[in-house]
Amino acid sequence: MRVAGFGFRSAATLHALLAAIEAAGGIAGVTHLATGADKAGAPVALALSRHLGLPLVPVPRAVLTTQGTATCSLRSVEATGAGSLAEAAALAVAGPGARLLRPRATSPDGMATAALAERPRS
Repeated sequence: MRVAGFGFRSAATLHALLAAIEAAGGIAGVTHLATGADKAGAPVALALSRHLGLPLVPVPRAVLTTQGTATCSLRSVEATGAGSLAEAAALAVAGPGARLLRPRATSPDGMATAALAERPRS
Protein backbone atom coordinates (compact mmCIF):
# COMPACT_ATOMS: atom_id res chain seq x y z
CA MET A 1 0.00 0.00 0.00
CA ARG A 2 1.31 3.45 -0.92
CA VAL A 3 -0.34 6.53 0.57
CA ALA A 4 0.05 10.19 -0.35
CA GLY A 5 -0.44 12.30 2.75
CA PHE A 6 -0.91 16.01 2.33
CA GLY A 7 -1.41 19.25 4.19
CA PHE A 8 -2.34 22.65 2.87
CA ARG A 9 -3.14 26.25 3.70
CA SER A 10 -6.71 27.42 3.31
CA ALA A 11 -5.95 29.27 0.06
CA ALA A 12 -4.24 26.27 -1.59
CA THR A 13 -5.32 25.26 -5.07
CA LEU A 14 -5.65 21.86 -6.70
CA HIS A 15 -2.55 22.76 -8.71
CA ALA A 16 -0.57 23.30 -5.48
CA LEU A 17 -1.64 19.91 -4.08
CA LEU A 18 -0.74 18.14 -7.32
CA ALA A 19 2.63 19.92 -7.43
CA ALA A 20 3.40 18.89 -3.84
CA ILE A 21 2.57 15.25 -4.58
CA GLU A 22 4.73 15.35 -7.70
CA ALA A 23 7.60 16.86 -5.68
CA ALA A 24 7.19 14.10 -3.08
CA GLY A 25 7.68 11.38 -5.68
CA GLY A 26 4.59 11.38 -7.85
CA ILE A 27 1.27 9.58 -7.91
CA ALA A 28 2.46 6.29 -9.46
CA GLY A 29 1.43 3.38 -7.28
CA VAL A 30 -0.52 5.51 -4.80
CA THR A 31 -3.67 3.74 -3.60
CA HIS A 32 -5.00 6.23 -1.03
CA LEU A 33 -4.85 9.90 -0.09
CA ALA A 34 -4.71 11.04 3.54
CA THR A 35 -4.96 14.29 5.47
CA GLY A 36 -6.16 15.54 8.81
CA ALA A 37 -9.83 15.00 9.62
CA ASP A 38 -10.34 18.75 9.95
CA LYS A 39 -9.06 19.31 6.38
CA ALA A 40 -10.59 16.31 4.63
CA GLY A 41 -13.88 18.07 3.90
CA ALA A 42 -12.26 21.12 2.31
CA PRO A 43 -13.28 21.64 -1.32
CA VAL A 44 -9.66 21.44 -2.52
CA ALA A 45 -9.10 18.11 -0.72
CA LEU A 46 -12.28 16.67 -2.20
CA ALA A 47 -11.31 18.00 -5.63
CA LEU A 48 -7.94 16.23 -5.36
CA SER A 49 -9.63 12.94 -4.51
CA ARG A 50 -12.02 13.28 -7.45
CA HIS A 51 -9.29 14.42 -9.85
CA LEU A 52 -7.05 11.45 -9.02
CA GLY A 53 -9.86 8.93 -8.54
CA LEU A 54 -8.43 7.88 -5.17
CA PRO A 55 -10.14 7.50 -1.80
CA LEU A 56 -9.42 10.22 0.76
CA VAL A 57 -8.94 8.99 4.31
CA PRO A 58 -9.40 11.56 7.10
CA VAL A 59 -7.01 11.05 10.02
CA PRO A 60 -8.09 12.22 13.49
CA ARG A 61 -5.76 14.54 15.42
CA ALA A 62 -5.34 11.90 18.15
CA VAL A 63 -3.87 9.53 15.57
CA LEU A 64 -1.69 12.18 13.90
CA THR A 65 -0.01 12.98 17.21
CA THR A 66 1.17 9.38 17.62
CA GLN A 67 3.13 9.30 14.36
CA GLY A 68 6.86 9.97 14.30
CA THR A 69 7.73 12.32 11.45
CA ALA A 70 10.99 13.02 9.63
CA THR A 71 10.43 16.77 9.70
CA CYS A 72 9.01 19.12 12.29
CA SER A 73 7.28 22.39 11.57
CA LEU A 74 6.20 24.43 14.58
CA ARG A 75 3.22 25.67 12.55
CA SER A 76 2.18 22.06 11.91
CA VAL A 77 2.63 21.06 15.55
CA GLU A 78 0.42 23.95 16.67
CA ALA A 79 -2.25 23.25 14.06
CA THR A 80 -2.31 19.44 13.99
CA GLY A 81 -0.23 18.08 16.85
CA ALA A 82 2.17 16.43 14.36
CA GLY A 83 5.56 17.61 13.14
CA SER A 84 4.30 17.23 9.57
CA LEU A 85 0.65 16.70 8.71
CA ALA A 86 1.59 15.20 5.34
CA GLU A 87 4.03 12.69 6.82
CA ALA A 88 1.88 11.76 9.83
CA ALA A 89 -1.26 11.25 7.73
CA ALA A 90 0.58 9.12 5.16
CA LEU A 91 2.15 6.93 7.84
CA ALA A 92 -1.09 6.52 9.78
CA VAL A 93 -3.08 5.36 6.77
CA ALA A 94 -0.32 3.15 5.36
CA GLY A 95 -0.40 1.28 8.67
CA PRO A 96 1.99 -0.61 10.94
CA GLY A 97 5.48 -0.99 9.53
CA ALA A 98 5.03 1.82 7.02
CA ARG A 99 7.96 4.03 6.12
CA LEU A 100 8.28 7.38 4.42
CA LEU A 101 9.84 7.28 0.97
CA ARG A 102 11.46 10.64 1.79
CA PRO A 103 10.68 13.69 3.94
CA ARG A 104 7.73 15.85 2.95
CA ALA A 105 7.92 18.07 -0.11
CA THR A 106 6.40 21.50 -0.55
CA SER A 107 4.64 22.92 -3.60
CA PRO A 108 6.55 25.72 -5.37
CA ASP A 109 4.07 28.30 -4.05
CA GLY A 110 4.46 27.05 -0.45
CA MET A 111 0.73 26.41 -0.08
CA ALA A 112 0.79 22.59 0.16
CA THR A 113 2.97 19.75 1.41
CA ALA A 114 2.92 16.06 0.57
CA ALA A 115 4.69 12.89 1.62
CA LEU A 116 4.51 9.32 0.42
CA ALA A 117 4.49 6.38 2.81
CA GLU A 118 4.58 2.74 1.92
CA ARG A 119 3.85 -0.42 3.86
CA PRO A 120 5.81 -3.42 2.62
CA ARG A 121 3.83 -6.40 1.45
CA SER A 122 3.72 -9.15 4.04
